[in-house]
Amino acid sequence: MAPPEPGRRRLIVNADDFGRSLAINEAIEAAHRDGILTSASLMVNEPFAADAVARARTCPALGIGLHLTLACGRAALPTEANPGLAGADGQLPASAARAGWRYFFRRDQRAALQREIAAQLDAFTRTGLPLDHVNGHLNIHLHPVVLRLLLDLAPARGIRALRLTRDRFWLNARLARGAWAYRFSHAVIFNLLSAWARPRLRRAGLRHPGHVFGLLQNGRVDEAYLLRLLPRLPAGDSELYSHPSLTDFRSEFEALVSPRVRALAAAEGIRFIRYQDL
Repeated sequence: MAPPEPGRRRLIVNADDFGRSLAINEAIEAAHRDGILTSASLMVNEPFAADAVARARTCPALGIGLHLTLACGRAALPTEANPGLAGADGQLPASAARAGWRYFFRRDQRAALQREIAAQLDAFTRTGLPLDHVNGHLNIHLHPVVLRLLLDLAPARGIRALRLTRDRFWLNARLARGAWAYRFSHAVIFNLLSAWARPRLRRAGLRHPGHVFGLLQNGRVDEAYLLRLLPRLPAGDSELYSHPSLTDFRSEFEALVSPRVRALAAAEGIRFIRYQDL
């Protein structure tokens, strides 16, 4: 697809955690059919992954990517087949920060990491769905060790687009209030990680939107936030990611199906796209 015209604004609206629960799956399907959701990221190891895949097959316009899970979730490989990464119960580290330190400093775990990443890509391939994009649960795909392993696998696995996660702090500060320590710390961390990752994605020929929103909201991508964001959306291609659910994050689901949000996006001339449209 040709790049957008100068000044034109295009927006990927993504939902993470597809497959983690039935309430999430139902919200994602409804937000795509009745709202502005254009893509979703699948957790291939979670209990409702098969349900998510079945729903995705009935929504051919919904771009489906891999939500790579290396912390706070289940491993694809059994512990005995890939020792050192997950516990005996198959659960990966419960703390993303602890997992990040472990993956960075323990070189002995890198082979296990590579096998787990490859296994999750294999599981996605078995769904038969086209791979729209790759990102990470808790954005762990930008971890330097994880990203290097992903880039090594990308050519053979058909990875063409990744999320380059950095949310503009000063714009976010005008759009929302509260949780300042979380927002500032995550803005700094992911700006540094993205600055490191950007030239590596470019050399690998992988596409990404120019702007990403949702990181600093942490479960608060509600209608009020979207009504403030859309008029300020920068020119070019952006991604807004969220975690819609019919239970835990219902306000995010309601924002994605809000008639006011849809009307404002139309009035602003914002075009909704998927990663494959970049």
